[in-house]
Amino acid sequence: MSGLDEQLQVRVAWLYHMEDLTQAEIAARLGLTRLRVNRILSECRASGLVRVHLTSRLESCVALERQLVRDFGLADAVIIPTPEDPEKLAGLIGMAAGDYLSRYLARTEVKVFGVGWGATLHETIRHIAPADLPSLWVTAMMGGLTQGLELNTFETAGELARRLNAQCTYLAAPIYAGSAASRDTLVALDVFAEVFERIRAVDLALLSLGDLTPRSLLVRHGLPKDVTVKELRAAGAVGDVLGQFLDARGRPIDHPINDRVIGLPSARLAEVRHVVLAAGGRNKAAVVSAALRGGIPRVLITDEETAKAALSLVG
Repeated sequence: MSGLDEQLQVRVAWLYHMEDLTQAEIAARLGLTRLRVNRILSECRASGLVRVHLTSRLESCVALERQLVRDFGLADAVIIPTPEDPEKLAGLIGMAAGDYLSRYLARTEVKVFGVGWGATLHETIRHIAPADLPSLWVTAMMGGLTQGLELNTFETAGELARRLNAQCTYLAAPIYAGSAASRDTLVALDVFAEVFERIRAVDLALLSLGDLTPRSLLVRHGLPKDVTVKELRAAGAVGDVLGQFLDARGRPIDHPINDRVIGLPSARLAEVRHVVLAAGGRNKAAVVSAALRGGIPRVLITDEETAKAALSLVG
């Protein structure tokens, strides 16, 4: 965005939100069409330039947060109302997660910030408040896709580092090796030693969860061609974290694919001081439930219907 475009966005947002002018009045003052003003206001919200904070919260969401914290020993939970339009869910969860992480980074010293990938995390990073943290390291916690995608691990980690003015490391490898043996060979290479050392030092992790439906980016773009969703289900899988598939109790399934992942083993997540899971949608209820039962998150950020469905599955 050019400086002139940003100035126009700020001016329109100020007149609308701070001076209570109507869109028609703003259009007349700035020599714009009313449609252009409407689009600029939408862009301001989408980019995070304008953030809306409600001073009151839904009692049902607060009750779910308290139940999750109590039943699973979480440090915190953030539950948002489920939107009518499912396509808006990733953006809304991303806004909530971005707000939570902005506040956490403002009050807590973090040395290594590890991230996964996916649409929800892409939205989360867009809503993290810019900061100047030159001593912070951001690192991808798993390999990425071999094809270009803006939600890939490399782009996700890089954008987060730029937003926080932090240093960044990538795991320049695919998500899955061809076999467990080739995975061990790759991980043992000197070129990866520093990266894995930093991944093992992560003290704040931002992760999402994948399900087994075609909505999953991993199912669509990342699964090896010799692995099918059908066989993962047969092995008891309900979804994945960091590319590793879990059963309904949150345990890694007995399947060779988990031994082929180039990244932090899911069992090591227990050693990370603060794991934040941001995921939502009824299609992810089973894997959210599994993650809770497996003790993976310290913080869960999701929507109301997903939280209720996940709790019912635990019960």
